Amino acid sequence: MGFDRNTVIGFALLAILLFGYFFYTSKTQQAQLKIEQARKDSIARLQQLKDTSAVVRLDSAHRDSLVHVTSAGTFINAANEKEQITILENELVKVSFTNKGGQIKQVELKKYKKADNTSVVLMNDKNNRFSYAINTSINQSAQTADLVFSTNQVVKNADGSQSISFTTTSTDSSSITHQFSIKPNDYMIDFIIQMNGANRLLTQGVVHINWEYMVHQQEQDMNYEKTQTRLYYYTNDDYDYASIGYEGKNKKLEDPLKWIALKQRFFNTTLINNNNFNSAEVSVTIPSDTTHQIAHASSTIHVKIPAVNTVSIPLQWYAGPNDYAILKKYNTGLETMIDLGSGIFSFVKYLNRWVILPVFNFFSQGINNFGWAILLLTVFIRLLISPLTYTSYLSGAKMKVLRPELDALKKKHGTNQQAYAMDQMKLFREAGVNPLGGCIPALLQIPIFFALYNFFNSNIALRGQHFLWAHDLSSYDVIFKLPFSIPLGYGDHVSLFTLTAIATSLLISIYSMNMTPTQANPMMKYMPYIFPVILLFVFNRLPSALTWYYTVSNAITLILQFIIQKYIINHDKILAKMEINRKKPKTKSKWQERIEQMQEAQKKVQALKQKKS
Repeated sequence: MGFDRNTVIGFALLAILLFGYFFYTSKTQQAQLKIEQARKDSIARLQQLKDTSAVVRLDSAHRDSLVHVTSAGTFINAANEKEQITILENELVKVSFTNKGGQIKQVELKKYKKADNTSVVLMNDKNNRFSYAINTSINQSAQTADLVFSTNQVVKNADGSQSISFTTTSTDSSSITHQFSIKPNDYMIDFIIQMNGANRLLTQGVVHINWEYMVHQQEQDMNYEKTQTRLYYYTNDDYDYASIGYEGKNKKLEDPLKWIALKQRFFNTTLINNNNFNSAEVSVTIPSDTTHQIAHASSTIHVKIPAVNTVSIPLQWYAGPNDYAILKKYNTGLETMIDLGSGIFSFVKYLNRWVILPVFNFFSQGINNFGWAILLLTVFIRLLISPLTYTSYLSGAKMKVLRPELDALKKKHGTNQQAYAMDQMKLFREAGVNPLGGCIPALLQIPIFFALYNFFNSNIALRGQHFLWAHDLSSYDVIFKLPFSIPLGYGDHVSLFTLTAIATSLLISIYSMNMTPTQANPMMKYMPYIFPVILLFVFNRLPSALTWYYTVSNAITLILQFIIQKYIINHDKILAKMEINRKKPKTKSKWQERIEQMQEAQKKVQALKQKKS
């Protein structure tokens, strides 16, 4: 078979193309093999590192195990058992116990949710620790939190309560038992420490309890929650607290104390001894990792026990809500940690406890929505202070009647403020008008405002309650989220209830300015407008329950001002009565005489200065 020239050239080109294709494919496969081999080598190296790390961890765990075995001494069995979790629960709580240290691992509150709709959980950090040192052998001691107890059977009692106990026993028959019990519908957990051979287990008959507790974020605004988080303690039938970031050495509590508590805004975890702890040292610091951790509390609590072989230390744990009614029923002073009034306004807590709280509870029982209960509470408070309100408006009406005469005096004296002030006081005295008559009733209402500030800020019943556009009355409402944060405490959001509160405050200021005479000091006329602006920055981060109350209260004030000034107060009668007062003989008080003498002396000095000049 013959081939022409074109056929030969075609086969040659085809051969070249096939050779090129196979050459390219071979090179690609070799490159792919190199990549695959590099991947395998990388995996092998990682596996080798993991194996090495695992060996290191095993060695570390082995060393720790040897240390635990050594420190366990005669409690040798307590160093070998594995951790086991046991759960007890009632209608309110689900409590997880661990046999490692025979202690509470976490408490889940069934009726309370966080912003992400998960249950509120307390005592759930890996760093939480309840422990005390015991003598395990001669010159050897161990912390109970490092010992693994034996778990006994859960016992269900006739009263509906449940009990669980953890026991560890030494080779010399010494033993420690931690027994826990929970009752139906109760947040309190009974905790009893029982020791057999206590004279051998303890040094100098003192139990040095170490309680470490990490506080986690529970509320939407973590920064605000930090301001409400403290370590409370109850000594001498009264409470005190250590704030977050307490600097320096541990705060020493030398007086006997009934309980120590980590109190957040709406929840607390408390260790109670109704027979009193003897003393303690406490501190509260801010952890370095503040993602969801608010504070770390450390307490060393000392309990003296009798010099006997067998002892029982009855304690209690409370892990639950800061509900005034719930805490009050335990009769241990736990309710005092709810901030219903503190500092210079600590007296308002009695107003909250005896008036505002019972009235609010009464209104909220018959109404499903707490926003309307707040409205009824506002109306009740305004009725309560109505005599003060009327006195204030009456004083304003009198000042309005005198406005023409005061304007005439101002025109007469011009820039001579001293002469104007003297004639002004004379006019007030003749007419029987107290220039402070409108201020005093307003000042008397300040304690009510601070009482309500504390009430709405600490009332857990408002937590998670919806009203109108507010999703949580215990927190600020948000109608618009800003892409930046405004300084001076305003924040990164816009609260509509804050805007309504500020708008009604501004209307009150404008109305009041129109009802009062022109101020001698030109700057005073701007003061009513400055106050609402200040409130704008203060209120924007406060609970929407408070700003809603303030809005309603201001609206009622505006309505009352209009009705009282328009239909109740008779300006002609006021003017007639003031004219009668002017005709009556006036007796000056010693204070008025001194003021006039001082003013006359100042007037003479000023006249001398003018002559010299």
